[in-house]
Formats: sequence, C-alpha cells, structure tokens
Amino acid sequence: MKKLVFLAAALFNFSLFFAQEIRVGVLNGPSCIPAAYMMENNKNINGSDVYFEKFADPQTLLPKLLKKEIDVGFLPVNVAAKVYNSSNKSIICCGITGNGNLSLITKDKKIKSLSDLKGKTVNIAGQGATPEYIFRQLLEENKLEADTDSGVKLDFSIPTAQIPSQLISGKISYAVVPEPFASIAQLKSKDVIAAVDLQKDEYEVFYSDTFPLTVMVVRKEFAEENEELLDSFLYRYKKSFEYTVKNPKAAGRLCEKYDLGLEAGVVAAAIPKSNYVFIPAKDGKNKIEALLNIFMKNQSESIGKKLPGDDFYYKYQ
Repeated sequence: MKKLVFLAAALFNFSLFFAQEIRVGVLNGPSCIPAAYMMENNKNINGSDVYFEKFADPQTLLPKLLKKEIDVGFLPVNVAAKVYNSSNKSIICCGITGNGNLSLITKDKKIKSLSDLKGKTVNIAGQGATPEYIFRQLLEENKLEADTDSGVKLDFSIPTAQIPSQLISGKISYAVVPEPFASIAQLKSKDVIAAVDLQKDEYEVFYSDTFPLTVMVVRKEFAEENEELLDSFLYRYKKSFEYTVKNPKAAGRLCEKYDLGLEAGVVAAAIPKSNYVFIPAKDGKNKIEALLNIFMKNQSESIGKKLPGDDFYYKYQ
C-alpha cells in the first residue's frame, strides 16, 4: 500500500513538473480585437492552461516578455525587429496579425489626394511608428517635402486616442490614423471623411497592397521547448481571427466584455476596415522586410540598424 501511495505521488509530481502553460500578453486597443474570441473560448489548449494579461502599450509588455513572464505577445513590426536585434535574438516572429489600415481623415471636402495637403499641418498617430514612415515615404513619392512651410508639416503632439475628438472639435484639421480611430471619428461626426485611402497610394508607390502593422512574437526559448503547444496556439489564433472577421458584432461584444479598451459598436464598425490577417511568419517575410527597409531608410536605429536574420521567422507547420 505504501508503495502504491509513493508511486501515485511520484507520478503526480512528475506530471506537475512537465505541465505546460502559455502566457499571452495582449495590448488594449485595436491589435487585441482578434484575440477576444480566444480569451472566451481557448483558456486551455491540449491540456495546457492559457493565461491572458492585458497591457496598455508595447513599452509595458516588453519588460515582462524579456523577463520570461510572458511567452507570446503582439508588437509593432519595427519594435519586434529591434528587440530581436538587441536582445540576442530572444524573441522571434510567429506571424503578421494586422495589415495596413491607415486613413487620412478630415472635415475638409476639398482634399482628394495627398497633393492637396501642400501647406497643411497633418497630425500623425505616433512618432517613430509605422504610420509616420509610411506617410513620409508617400509624401516624398508625391514630391511633397515633410516638415517644411511649402510642403506638409507633421505634428505628433496629440495621443492617437485623442485625435478623433480633436478633429471633430476643429482643433486640428487633418490626421493620419489607423483603425479603429478613423471609424471612431466618423461614427461620432457625419462631417468627418476618410479623404485618402493610403493603402491605394501604397500600392501605386510600392507595388504592395499594404504593409504589416502588427506581428505576434514569441520567446525563442519557449518556441524551442514547446513547439507542439505553440503550433496549436497559432492554429486557435487563426480560427479566432477568422471568427472575428466574420462576426464583427459578436467580436465587439467580447471586446467590451473583456474590457479591451473599445466599445462594442466601435469594434463592429472598424473590423471590416481593419485588415486583420494571420500570415505565418515564413510566408510574410517579404512584406515584413519591405516595411523594415523603409525604417532603415528613415531611422535605422528604430529596428536595431539591420534586418533580422532568417531565424527571426518562426516556421509554423
């Protein structure tokens, strides 16, 4: 009897030692919208518990990722590349989760193209981020100088979340924002229009339909030690993204339920225009490098001064 009790205890401890879990960091706001369905339905994958922790921005998520307190997270493409280059390749890219969804919003009905912005001031969502560098490149291709009186002045003084209200109130006149902020402005004021489809301009300039805005990253050590669990997680995330795109109203309710920083109605309106995707890293490498080359041209320090190596791209099966 004592031997049986000892054996049972040993087996229990053995199972605990090898128990797996996955800790996921999601960012409050647009990038976490496709994860809401997972938060509701995938709290356990293949017998492994899945824990979700919310963060206000990448700067608060990164320390926990680097301290191994978070296994999977979502980051802007340039931030992911910089961390890879500056932390001995401690994180790698699982895939693209959000493609470009930038709009030039305004109440000025005379704006039909970027050339109409000559002499104007445009507020940009985030200095040193993808919207800035994409917009700078588009201005250059349209022979408009940035930050000059005769060209287009760029203003980064207003936090992205405040841009819609500032535009509606008339404190600013032109802004480049991603979703859902363009939808927020248009939902709150019938006078606000998306005057220029920047994705169309991107295609004409770069021969690319869009650039990635957000990627999912994973700690390299976790990926190497838990390949089967990670692949199962990525499969569930893909299903979650597909559900989100097909069911924007239900996804909106889930985002509100889990207090992800956005109202259900805003999420439902934004999803059809948000360009959510799940492109495995190995398939999205060319798009990622195309965007990172723009960062290299404008501010190489923002990606760690070089493109990531091939081992940055996780080979999801």
